[in-house]
Amino acid sequence: MIQYALTFGFVAVSAALMMNLYRLVKGPTVMDRVLAVDTMVVNTIALIILYGIRESTTLYFESALLMAMFSFISTVAYCRFALRGDVIE
Repeated sequence: MIQYALTFGFVAVSAALMMNLYRLVKGPTVMDRVLAVDTMVVNTIALIILYGIRESTTLYFESALLMAMFSFISTVAYCRFALRGDVIE
């Protein structure tokens, strides 16, 4: 039963990634593209977590946590740059 749930999860998250890719290409503003990339990272983290559940190992959970921290810092830095023109005051 868990295999069916994991397969559905892989399909759903992959479909969400494709929709985010469309928004990344067609986004009318730069901020739409930034949000699309940030959401793509969240979806990629979800894929890593699903793969970790399927393989029954904790290594993928640690890599997903590192990717989430890096994504948060890069999104905050880019938003500060977009609003103020510099990252470090």
